[in-house]
Amino acid sequence: MEVEMKIRGLTMDPVTQMPIVVLKDVNGNTVLPIWVGIFEANAIALEIEKVSTPRPMTHDLIKSVLMGLDTSIRKVVVSELKDDTFYARIWLEHNGEAISVDSRPSDALALALRLDCPIFVEESVLKSSKATASVSDKVQNEELRRWLENLSDEDLGRYKM
Repeated sequence: MEVEMKIRGLTMDPVTQMPIVVLKDVNGNTVLPIWVGIFEANAIALEIEKVSTPRPMTHDLIKSVLMGLDTSIRKVVVSELKDDTFYARIWLEHNGEAISVDSRPSDALALALRLDCPIFVEESVLKSSKATASVSDKVQNEELRRWLENLSDEDLGRYKM
């Protein structure tokens, strides 16, 4: 089963200084942090902040290609968590046919923002992300979860490109 999520924002991991995309359940309080690279976070931040660039960035180019081919994105799904790596699928529609494309979550999320399509996370991924923590990590992960859930809009604005 898929759970609809929204991008709550971007922030920096206070320990690793790596960007985190924070997804939040649209109907609840479930939070899913996904650590991404700096370039991927910038692509997401550009769209969140509605910053236009003088030349198309990669995700803007993909959007233009899809539109030129009369293809839409139905949804993106964070579909799997394996060996601490998230996987995603982009569900395209072309001539009434559904096409599933493998993707990194950061690319899928950047496209979802640009094309205003829904974002989902498989329920099994939400459960796995909580269950993968070892016993010694549970306290830290619980603190991180509380920290992520309590981020204010000001906190989420701390990510700088």
